[in-house]
Amino acid sequence: SKEAYKPDSVTPALSGGMEQISRNLLREACGRLPKTFDPIPRPCDPEDLIDGIIFAASYLGSTHLLSERTPTKSARMQQAQEAMSRVRTGGEIPSTTEVDLFMSTQRIKVLNADTQASMMDLPLRTISYIADIGNMVVLMARGKMVRSRTRDDLPRYRMVCHVFESEDAQLIAQSIGQAFSVAYQEFLRANGIDPEDLSQREYSDLLNTQDMYNDDLIHFSKSENCRDVYIEKQKGEMLGVVIVESGWGSILPTVIIASMMHSGPAEKSGRLNIGDQIMTINGTSLVGLPLSTCQSIIKGLKAQSKIKLNIVRCPPVTMVLIRRPDLRYQLGFSVQNGIICSLMRGGIAERGGVRVGHHIIDINGQSVVATPHEKIVHVLSNAVGEIHMKTMPAAMYRLLTAQEQPVYI
Repeated sequence: SKEAYKPDSVTPALSGGMEQISRNLLREACGRLPKTFDPIPRPCDPEDLIDGIIFAASYLGSTHLLSERTPTKSARMQQAQEAMSRVRTGGEIPSTTEVDLFMSTQRIKVLNADTQASMMDLPLRTISYIADIGNMVVLMARGKMVRSRTRDDLPRYRMVCHVFESEDAQLIAQSIGQAFSVAYQEFLRANGIDPEDLSQREYSDLLNTQDMYNDDLIHFSKSENCRDVYIEKQKGEMLGVVIVESGWGSILPTVIIASMMHSGPAEKSGRLNIGDQIMTINGTSLVGLPLSTCQSIIKGLKAQSKIKLNIVRCPPVTMVLIRRPDLRYQLGFSVQNGIICSLMRGGIAERGGVRVGHHIIDINGQSVVATPHEKIVHVLSNAVGEIHMKTMPAAMYRLLTAQEQPVYI
C-alpha cells in the first residue's frame, strides 16, 4: 500500500471559510522537497486544477469512523484500510456506481457517470486524508466533533470515509494532493506573497523554532487563575449572563462571560467578572462545545437553586504578541473591518494569540477602534519585529460599546 499526500487537519480554501494551513502539511512538504515549493509529483497542470479535472472511477460506498483530532500517520493509514475493508465486505452504504470524480483547488465532486447528477460535493478544505491502496482510493472528510465516552476525555471527530476503485488510483490521490499545493500557492499570492520568495523549508524552520508567545499556557496553568465559583439563586431565576465564544485559536476553546445582568445572581455573587472563561458548569464541561449548546446548558439550570462553575479568571482583553522577522513572512490571518475572520493553523499569528472572531482594539499601543479597514490592513501588512495587539471577542465589543443589547440567560 502507498500513502498519498496527507493534508491532515484543516486545509486552505481559495474562497470562503477559514484559510487555515496545517503545520504538518508544511513540515511534510519541506521534508520531501526542501528547495521546491510543490510538495508532491505534478501529474496535472496547475491551471487545469484551478479549472477542474475529471477522472473515471467506481464508487463503492462510504462508512463512518471516530478519530482523534490529529492521529499519527500510521493511525490514519489504518483507518483508511479499515474503511476500505468495511465497504468491500458490505459496509454501511454498499453500492457500486460508475462515477466521474471532478476535482479542483476548491472542491471534489462525485458525479453519476451516466446522468451527471451530483452525488457528493466536498469542499477541498474538508478532506483530512487521502490514501491510495492498490487500485483503491479512500477520501476521509472530517465531520462534527462528538463528545468522548472514553476515560481520556479527548474530543473525537466523526470521519466520513468515501471509497473508490480506479485504475488511476495513484494518479487521483496525487492530483488531489497537488490541488492542495496549488490552492496554498494561490492563497499566498492572494495575500501579496510570491511563493518563489519564501521556500517551504524557510517558513517551516521558523515555525519549528518558535514558541507560543502569548501567555495563555502560563495563565491557564497557574492554579490561582482557576477556581470553583458557587452561586445561589431562586428556582426559576436565570443566571443572568451573556456568553460569547472565546474564538478559534484560543488554547481552550470555550465560552466567555461578556455581560452580567444588574442585580442578577451572577453579578450579586461578586465572584464572576467580565472575561472569565467557563470550563465546567455543574460538572458539565463546556470546552469545545458550540455556543448554542453552552447557552442551552445554562438555560437548563433555571430550575436549580445552586450552581457550581469552574472558571479561569481572564481579563476581557486578549494580549497578542506576533514576532515577524521580516515582510516575507506572512502574518497568517485576515481582517475585515477590524475583526479577525481567518487564521493560518500553526502560523506566527496563532502562536502569538490571535483568535478568529476577535475585534482588534490596539496595534503597538495605538488604538484602531475607529480606524478604517484599509488603514488597519496597511499597518499590519507593513509591521515587522514584535507586533503587539489587544483584541476581544467581537460580540463582547459590540455589547460594551452598546451596539447590541444583551440577551441574558
